[in-house]
Amino acid sequence: MIPDHLIDQLDQYRRDSGFLTIAETIALGRTGNIVFDPFSTLVSRHVVMGANNILYPHIRLEADQDGELSIRNGNTFSSNTTIIAQTGPIRIGDGNIFGPGNITLSTTRKDAMITIGSHGRYRGTIDMDGQCALGNGSQILGQISVQSVCLADGGSFEHPIADERGAVLKGFGKATNIRLETGKVIAGSGDFCISAQKSQSFYHPEAR
Repeated sequence: MIPDHLIDQLDQYRRDSGFLTIAETIALGRTGNIVFDPFSTLVSRHVVMGANNILYPHIRLEADQDGELSIRNGNTFSSNTTIIAQTGPIRIGDGNIFGPGNITLSTTRKDAMITIGSHGRYRGTIDMDGQCALGNGSQILGQISVQSVCLADGGSFEHPIADERGAVLKGFGKATNIRLETGKVIAGSGDFCISAQKSQSFYHPEAR
């Protein structure tokens, strides 16, 4: 049992930094959100969160008064996910999977904005900033630094037809100013180049 005076001190640190108190973090469960460890989970007072999201330990969801962080419903945030809306908005749809891995989404650059649709999957070591639009069903898999990328809408990774799935980046390296259409994938090895794109059925021929 943690003494009340220590809880009070922790809550004061959180208030001073603009985060929900421990009790307020637990109260996110009133709308079906699951917070496995409210002591290691930081959620800003400016975050707008829907229902039935799952937050594993060691999560930071932060937005200041000049930023906007909105999260809809049914998303899963694995441990070591950090999302910071500072210079521009970050908007997340429904049913996305963040992690496992070390996921950092931030708007710290001028005119930055990140929009994520629904039913996407983002797994690995991912660092994202700039103007990014990740469509429904899109995926980023690997160790990738992402800046100003547009991935087109499509079915999720569970969709039976590979070439109808959302666009995918996988591998490792830096992806900058990439626009990728539905059913396409780039497997990067250091740099990501649009000329290296392939149809997803190239990697999943059984799902054509």
